[in-house]
Amino acid sequence: MSLSHRHRVEVSCFVDIEQTARNFYAHAVPENIDLRPGDVVTVHDAPSSVDFGQSLSRTCRATVLRAGPIARFWTRATSIFAIVDLYEVGFDAKELS
Repeated sequence: MSLSHRHRVEVSCFVDIEQTARNFYAHAVPENIDLRPGDVVTVHDAPSSVDFGQSLSRTCRATVLRAGPIARFWTRATSIFAIVDLYEVGFDAKELS
């Protein structure tokens, strides 16, 4: 097995989508598998949207591509930079009149 080998795993995936005046979200949670840094999840046959005022929950299938040791290390090493991007918030000084 090479260090960059990717193992493919088929799993079921719970998909929950809501678009209402109160909530707007979409969650996809692969079931019976622990995701690790660098893993890639592809959800198959999931609805891409719901009409306003609607919610939808269903089980779909998903493919998980397991990251090899090098990809897992690289994801861990570079993830701190991705998190810092989330903290960048800009404020413009408001001039007092």
